[in-house]
Order: sequence, then C-alpha cells, then structure tokens
Amino acid sequence: MATAANSITHTTNLLLRLGAATGFWLVAAFCFAAPEPAAEGVSISADEKAATTINHLQAPLYTAFTERYILDEVKNLRQMLADARVEFTEKVVEREFQVADRALTYATDTVTYFFYLIAGASTLLVLVGWNSLRDIKERVGAYANDEVKRITDSYEARLDKLELELHSKSRHIAAAQEEIELTNEIHSLWLKASQESSPQSKITIYDQILLLRPDDVEALTYKADAALLLGQAQWASRLANKALDIDPENSHAMYQRACAHAESGYIDEALQDLEQAINQSETLRLQARDDSSFAAMAEHEQFLMLVSGLAPEE
Repeated sequence: MATAANSITHTTNLLLRLGAATGFWLVAAFCFAAPEPAAEGVSISADEKAATTINHLQAPLYTAFTERYILDEVKNLRQMLADARVEFTEKVVEREFQVADRALTYATDTVTYFFYLIAGASTLLVLVGWNSLRDIKERVGAYANDEVKRITDSYEARLDKLELELHSKSRHIAAAQEEIELTNEIHSLWLKASQESSPQSKITIYDQILLLRPDDVEALTYKADAALLLGQAQWASRLANKALDIDPENSHAMYQRACAHAESGYIDEALQDLEQAINQSETLRLQARDDSSFAAMAEHEQFLMLVSGLAPEE
C-alpha cells in the first residue's frame, strides 16, 4: 500500500511540474508577444485583446521540442498510473487473502477449543452417570462435524466470491493494459505522420491508425485533408461523410467536406458546410480565408461574408 501511495504521489508531483513548466512557458511566450497598450480611455474587450495578441505574435507559442516533451511526459504519466493501479490491486488482493487465512485459522482454533470444552463437560456427565460415554462421543462428534461443515461451507462461499472478483479485476486490468498499448501505438503513428511531408505517406500512416481503430474521426478527417492535397476531391468527400456519420458535430470534418465540394464545383453545398463549420469553430473562418480549396469562389458574395464575419444585408 505504501508503494502504491508513493507511486501516486510521484505521479502527482510530475503532473504539477509539467503544469508549472507549461504555464511558465505560455506566460513567457505571451510576455514576449504582448501587443502595444491601448490608447488611454479606450476599453478593449477580452476577445479583442486575444485577437490583438495573436496578430502581433513575433514567434510561435510552442516548438516541436516542447510538444514532443509534453507528449512524452503524458505518456510516462499514463504508464505510471497504470502500473500504480496494477500494484494497488495486487496489494489489495494479497491483504484480502491474508484476512481470509487469519479468519479460517481463528475459526479452526475456536472449533478446537469448543470441542475440548464439550469433551470435558461430557466426561463430567459420564462421571456423574447422566449419559454414557458413547452417546456423548457421538453427539459431540456430530455437533463438531456440523459446525466444521457450516464454517467450511461459509468460507468456501466467500473464497469463491473472492476468486470471481479477482478474475473480474484481472480481466479489467488486462483490458486496460491492451487499451494503453493500443493508445501508445496510435500515438506513435500520429507522431510519425506529423513528420511526413508527402500526402501519400500520411495517408499510409492514417490507414494504419484506422486499421487499429476504425472509428477514429480525426484519422478520417486528416486522411480527407491529405486526399485533397492529392487532388482527390471525391475521395475526400467520402472520407468526410464517413467521419460525420460517426461524429455529426465534428467541425473539422464539416470543413473538409466543404473544401471537397468547393473543388468539385458544388458551390452551394460548399457554402452550407462552411457556414456550419464556422458556426461550430470560429478559428476556421481565418483558415477558410486563405485556403486554396475555395479559390473558385473567392469573389462569391456569401463566401466573403462568411470569411469576414459580416452579417448578410437585409
């Protein structure tokens, strides 16, 4: 129990250190990228301050090294939590077996002492002539056998229940271990995909992720993005539709389908999907403004209103 507590304490300390380092890094980044102060007497909302800060950034808020460091720390923490959980379960099961063993020993000793007491009383009764030694022996033996059988059956039932619980916990631990291994493998594939520059290579890695987890919406969406880079608009549209079937509220998949419709010449459908995607995620408005997939409708009035954030005129 102490080892499990130490593991949990160590994991908590790592989390605090990771959160402190990340917070310090973000504060330093915003300090170096802080915009010019507003003119005296002019009030600026929080959203405007955030937009001004982002527009005046002189350097990226993170680096690949920092991202990799954070991802490795998260992976280590998850593995340590899993190990602590397994160790804690083993300790609990060991203590339960010790308690059961002590209880059984106590019951056996109790029955033994009780038998001695009955034997002494029976001897006394024989001496005074109340009953024969044979009758006393039979009664005491039958009574002792009944008590031993009752106690044994009780503890057998408890041990059977404990065994079932142990098997159930073992299955849960095995399932959790498999899920952790699957997550780690998928995570390594995502890192590998982020390092690839060729869309075809990215698609190959996304296929490996989908083979491990077929309902991964992010993998389907990023695969659709890579298909657009290869000029496969129809393929990208099918992938986006499949992702939206799994998660209808996924703004990234909606945006990718809008790009596919735009490259295929379906302007109305593209505008409808783009509007829904922007309503769900405001950051897609700026992305759509410079996206080459919407080059065919760059002069379209509704598209200009969407990317500029203006309401349509009455």
